[in-house]
Amino acid sequence: MGDVVADSKVDFGAFAALHKWPSLANQRRPDREPYQVSQGTLDQCISAFMEKPATARHLYEIHTAAQPPLVTDILSSEHVTELSRLREFL
Repeated sequence: MGDVVADSKVDFGAFAALHKWPSLANQRRPDREPYQVSQGTLDQCISAFMEKPATARHLYEIHTAAQPPLVTDILSSEHVTELSRLREFL
């Protein structure tokens, strides 16, 4: 992934929305759809996501325009955590 990071630029100013999955006992409800809790830039959504308790982050995802190869249109909690760590290098 080191070569990909070196060659990639991510637009953290791109529009994004933070979504949350409805849950029961801290588990996603597969019979429901995620709903939007905030919107702004990708950077703002990543920051809002990282403010959530680590034990609840699996209930959140970020929707944004894809920026291949590092950013997909729906970012899982694991993906957001990794982008947060790499933010200063991208």
